[in-house]
Amino acid sequence: MSSCGDCRQRKTDKMTASKKKTRNATAASTTKARVAKRRAQAAPLKAESAPRAASAKKPATAPHGGCKMEKILDLLKRPGGVSLKELVKATGWKPNSVRGFLSGTIGKKMGTPVESFKGAEGDRSYRLSAK
Repeated sequence: MSSCGDCRQRKTDKMTASKKKTRNATAASTTKARVAKRRAQAAPLKAESAPRAASAKKPATAPHGGCKMEKILDLLKRPGGVSLKELVKATGWKPNSVRGFLSGTIGKKMGTPVESFKGAEGDRSYRLSAK
């Protein structure tokens, strides 16, 4: 039986001269030390600015959507309700966003039932139901 060393020897013996040259060239190139290029120096730190005067703290405000939510709830509390066009104008949202807000946030998350009906002009209108 032959050992692994013998197999390797046979494989190297069968190599052509060009393969041996290539193999030796790659072996020599891998032994060279690789040196990274020097990086540019970072910009010096800015000088500290003069201390600012202490600003008065603002009172805590409602979250970003809180103001629009309050507007919508106030409009929905009117006895005649509010049309979709009025809600779009009050919030600046697209009609599908207003309908999603009424259904998802007010109807499902808050658990407040919203009644939908056709107004006198034929427009879709909404109000808080008394259920």
